[in-house]
Amino acid sequence: MTDREQYTPGPASGAQVRKDGEKWTLILVRELRHSPEKVWQALTDPAHLREWAPFDADGSLGTVGATVKLTTVAAPALHVTETTVKRAEAPKVLEYNWGGFDIQWELEALGGGTRLTLWHNIDRRFIAMGAAGWHICFDVLDRHLGGTPIGRMVGPAAAKFGGWQRLHAEYAKQFRIEKPDWPPQPAQSHEPRK
Repeated sequence: MTDREQYTPGPASGAQVRKDGEKWTLILVRELRHSPEKVWQALTDPAHLREWAPFDADGSLGTVGATVKLTTVAAPALHVTETTVKRAEAPKVLEYNWGGFDIQWELEALGGGTRLTLWHNIDRRFIAMGAAGWHICFDVLDRHLGGTPIGRMVGPAAAKFGGWQRLHAEYAKQFRIEKPDWPPQPAQSHEPRK
């Protein structure tokens, strides 16, 4: 049995949601056992991003003003977003936009590791899904940096993974939002029967 087959994500934790007007922000905190410098490289270097992130980057995200194309991985349709890095203070803060939503990473040294915090503006309908997806991405990132990679799990393939379904339900309950059907079901006619 491979490490990937043995992988089971832990319970939903370290997440919260903030609302500011119509803007929703998912905040996830994870303690990683790797130095901020090592985590920074994984957040900015395209080769590392291909191992764990839900997108591929055609350049480094580690320089303010850099223009980088982010291609969503395993999406039903190809989705490419061009972003300009807004803030890159290695190895502490990274900000850019992905698909019209702001992403901010904060890295804080914690013992020999890193407290990694992600702020992701996200459509309210996808908050629990996003939390479940990032939760798994963080697990994959931690194992990748630890030298025991299990391979990237993102998009619809991740949604079919049993651990993702459980996390989605747990985060929906934690955030007190109704968990929508996943995958979405075809709309049904609401016309009265004759």
